[in-house]
Amino acid sequence: MVFRTAYRITGNAADAEDVLQTVFLRLLRRTSDSDAMEKEGSYLRRAAVNASLDVIRSRQANPTVELVEMPGSETQGETTELRQALGRALSGLQPRAAEIFALRFIEGLSNLEIARMLGISQVLVAVTVFRTRQQLRKELTTYLGDRS
Repeated sequence: MVFRTAYRITGNAADAEDVLQTVFLRLLRRTSDSDAMEKEGSYLRRAAVNASLDVIRSRQANPTVELVEMPGSETQGETTELRQALGRALSGLQPRAAEIFALRFIEGLSNLEIARMLGISQVLVAVTVFRTRQQLRKELTTYLGDRS
C-alpha cells in the first residue's frame, strides 16, 4: 500500500522505494507509542502521501535529468508529462490541502474516510477539496490549454 501510494504520487519507482523506506523507518521510531500501532493503516497511508510530496518538493529544488529516454508512445509521454505537471502543482499547495487531495483523488478515499482519518469535519474536507481543485485547475491551465 505504501509503495503503491508513493508510486502514484511520484510516478517513479525509485522515488517510491525511497518513500517506502522513509515511512517504515518513521514507523519503527514510533513503535514505542501504543496508540500509533492501533492506527497503523491510516498512519502508513498519510505518511506515504506526505513523504511522496516531500520527494516531489525536493526534486524541484534539485532537478535531475533522466539518463536514458525510454521509447514509448506519444500517449505515454503525455501521461508522464501530465503527472509531472500535477506533481509540481501539488508540491506548491499547503501540506494539508495536498494531503487531502492525494487521499481523495490518488488513493480514492471518500470525504468521510478522510475526515475520520485526519480528525476533521467532512465539510472541511469537502471545502478543501473544492478549493484545491480550483487552485490546481488554475495552475494547470497552461498545460491543459496546450492540449485542447
